[in-house]
Amino acid sequence: MTRNQALELLHKHMKSPNLRKHCYAVEAVMRALYKRLEGVDRSKAMEDKWAIAGLLHDADYEETKDDAKNQHTKKVIEWLEELDAKNDVKDAVVSHAWGYVDGAPRPKTKMQWALYCCDELTGLIVAVALVKPDKKLASVSIDSVMKKWNSLSFAAGVNRKQIEECTPRLKIPLREFVEVALSAMQGAHTDLGL
Repeated sequence: MTRNQALELLHKHMKSPNLRKHCYAVEAVMRALYKRLEGVDRSKAMEDKWAIAGLLHDADYEETKDDAKNQHTKKVIEWLEELDAKNDVKDAVVSHAWGYVDGAPRPKTKMQWALYCCDELTGLIVAVALVKPDKKLASVSIDSVMKKWNSLSFAAGVNRKQIEECTPRLKIPLREFVEVALSAMQGAHTDLGL
């Protein structure tokens, strides 16, 4: 599956510009996390899989949001099967909903844990950007994210415990995890409109 196929699938099923931007953010972070975790041994094909899993992780959200606890990820998996997507992409999409969607499996692989952990973090970083005077990611620093991290009333819907799994599951300390995600999102600022 190519990025163009993934974008076509996403745009066919997701109309909200803000939801699309969330998917673009997770795509960018997943690509950066793959590079961080695999270093010099990385494979371009595997990097693309990680990015596509990030891009499509919520592709069915608009169509399943009224019964998300039972249905989220199920439609996107059907769509991925029609396109003969690889199992590791499908498994990452399904496991990112662990603890949220009934029956979603616990993440097991690095790819699955990366998607699970970074999904919520992108929302926190966007929230930090939106309180900056210029509302730009370029104005966000690691320190500004970490300051808001400790203010639990800020972006209260962000599951910080889910993000914190980056340390035991990926062996990336929280501050570094934030740094990788922030840098990736800053690199994609045009697509994110921030």
